[in-house]
Amino acid sequence: MTTNQVWTTYSEDLKRFIISKVKDVTIADDILQDTFIKIHTKLHTLKDITKLKSWCFTVARNSILDYWKSTNKTFEIANFEAETEIIENSHTEKDCLRGILKHLPKLYRDPLFLSDIKGLKQQEVADQLHQTLSTTKSQIQRARKLIAQGFMDCCGFTVNEEGNLVGEIQEKEDCKVCNYN
Repeated sequence: MTTNQVWTTYSEDLKRFIISKVKDVTIADDILQDTFIKIHTKLHTLKDITKLKSWCFTVARNSILDYWKSTNKTFEIANFEAETEIIENSHTEKDCLRGILKHLPKLYRDPLFLSDIKGLKQQEVADQLHQTLSTTKSQIQRARKLIAQGFMDCCGFTVNEEGNLVGEIQEKEDCKVCNYN
């Protein structure tokens, strides 16, 4: 399937989804454009075309998170998590991430959440947790490595030559982390 065909098939649904999260049509248009740039450049990596729709929504979700991070605004994670399931009973990387985060030690989970989800600067995280900046940086880096390792353990992801995590989400029954949550 070409990017143009993906646009024709899913752009309206993706736009509605993005608007529901950012509540601004102009910003939603920018995020939609960013989403389709990512889709265009990574479409060839999708191995299972039956997962195209959920993959496109995952790209859109990540683009929204990138927007919130880049504007340094906080948002209600509960509202973001309340989105409707795209495909009933589908198993996504979000399911795996939940399982991985659930097993992440609090020592690493808290600084990671404040930095990567709430968008605080690492010095602000260190101040809030009453610890040194170097300790905070170390904990965040360790948390990110544990998450990557979790995806490798859970669904058999691998790290490519550029150091990026690559792979596909397994079916839930084959998933070593999600199947035991």
